[in-house]
Amino acid sequence: MSQKQISLPAKLINGGIAGIVGVTCVFPIDLAKTRLQNQRQGQQVYKSMVDCLVKTVRSEGYFGMYRGAAVNLALVTPEKAIKLAANDLFRHHLSKDGKGLTVFKEMLAGCGAGMCQVVVTTPMEMLKIQLQDAGRLADQQQKPVMMSPSKLVATNAVLTRSYNSGTLVSAARAVSATQIAKELFHKHGIQGLYKGLGATLMRDVPFSVIYFPLFANLNRLGQASPEETSPFYWAFLSGCVAGSIAAVAVNPCDVVKTRLQSLNKGPSEETYNGVVDCVSKIMRKEGPSAFLKGAGCRALVIAPLFGIAQVMYFAGVAEYILDNTPLNLLSA
Repeated sequence: MSQKQISLPAKLINGGIAGIVGVTCVFPIDLAKTRLQNQRQGQQVYKSMVDCLVKTVRSEGYFGMYRGAAVNLALVTPEKAIKLAANDLFRHHLSKDGKGLTVFKEMLAGCGAGMCQVVVTTPMEMLKIQLQDAGRLADQQQKPVMMSPSKLVATNAVLTRSYNSGTLVSAARAVSATQIAKELFHKHGIQGLYKGLGATLMRDVPFSVIYFPLFANLNRLGQASPEETSPFYWAFLSGCVAGSIAAVAVNPCDVVKTRLQSLNKGPSEETYNGVVDCVSKIMRKEGPSAFLKGAGCRALVIAPLFGIAQVMYFAGVAEYILDNTPLNLLSA
C-alpha cells in the first residue's frame, strides 16, 4: 500500500468494495479450485480449470459457476474489515518506539491479522465449500466408476452427508447456505460452523505472514524516495505478485482445509479425522503432488483480489464516499 495516510473507516470501505468486486470477478475460478482439490485419484471428473468451468456451464448453466457466491459476498466485507483493522492495530503497537517496522515485526502483525480473521473466514468457507462442491458430486454420479453395484447411487441426485452418521443420502432439492448453517448449528452447535478451524489457521496465518511484509517491501521498491508514494501500476503489481506467491506457498494447507470442511462425499471417498490424518492419507494415497491441486486457480483468484484492492486505494473510492455522504461522520 502507498505511504499516504488512510483513515481506518476508509480502509474498511475500500477493503469491502475490493472484496465484493473481486469475488464477483474471480468466483468461478475459486469454484474450480474447490472442485479440483476435492477430486481423488481414479475419480477425476475435471482435467483442468478450463475443463471444470466448461463442464459446469454445460451441466449447471452460467450461474452454476457462482454457487456459494452469496455467502462470500455477504461475509467478505466483515472478513476484510477484521483483517485490515487487526493488521493496523498490531502494526501500530509494534511501532510505538517511533522506528520503522522490521520485517519480523511486519510478520508478527500479519500473523495477528490472520488469527483474527478466521472468526469470519472459517464459517464462510465452510458454507461456501458445500455449495461449490455439490455440482462435482452430481457429475461424479453420472460418470461410470469402478465399484460394486451396491455402492452405486442414482444419477442426477445431489448427495448430502448425514452429519451424525456419515452415511450418504440423496436429495432431490438444492440446499441453501442458510439450511446448511441451521442444520450444522442444530446438530453440533456453534462448533459445527467452525469445523476445520485449525486448518484455516494453518492457511491464513502463514498467508498473512508472507503477504503483508512481501507486499510492503515490493511496494517500497517503486518509491522514488521514502516520502513519495509508489506509482499506481507498481502498487497494483506488488499486490498481485505478493498475493500470488503467498497463495501458492500455503496451497497445501488450503487442500487440507478444503478436504476437512467438505461434509459431502462421493462413493468410496475417504473421510478424515483431523489435520494429521488428512495429511497422511493424502500423502499415502495420492502423493505429494495432491497438495498442489488448485494452486494455479488459487493464484489467479488471490492476485486480482489484492490488485483490485490497490485500485480502490489509489482511486480514493472510500474517501469520495465518506466526503459526499452522511458516512463522513465515521471519519470525523
